[in-house]
Amino acid sequence: VQLQASGGGLVQAGDSLRLSCTASGRTFSGGVMAWFRQLPGKDREFVASIRWSAGITYYADSVKGRFTISRDNAKNTVYLQMSSLRPEDTAVYYCARRHYSDSLTTSPSGYTYWGQGTLVTVSS
Repeated sequence: VQLQASGGGLVQAGDSLRLSCTASGRTFSGGVMAWFRQLPGKDREFVASIRWSAGITYYADSVKGRFTISRDNAKNTVYLQMSSLRPEDTAVYYCARRHYSDSLTTSPSGYTYWGQGTLVTVSS
């Protein structure tokens, strides 16, 4: 399984941005896809996750109400719509997938496959 993330960029505070992550290599019928973010020297931080089959979502408190995770099963793609962006949202964003469980875990160790990361920079 390969995950390809895209959509990062430089925006101003208050702007919106949409990240995409497309999976290839196999067809999915279950599992979970998630977004994490990371700053240099910091631990990878959970942002949002979605159960692939049922579309159930879960968010970190820091992004709840501002970010929306969604998926397109036919395209094997997960999205992260980010609104009302803040400078503290600046990070490299990674998509991730776990195959064999539907648990919406927030721990990076729960995910097997990772995309390459896309940089989001929010200026004040």
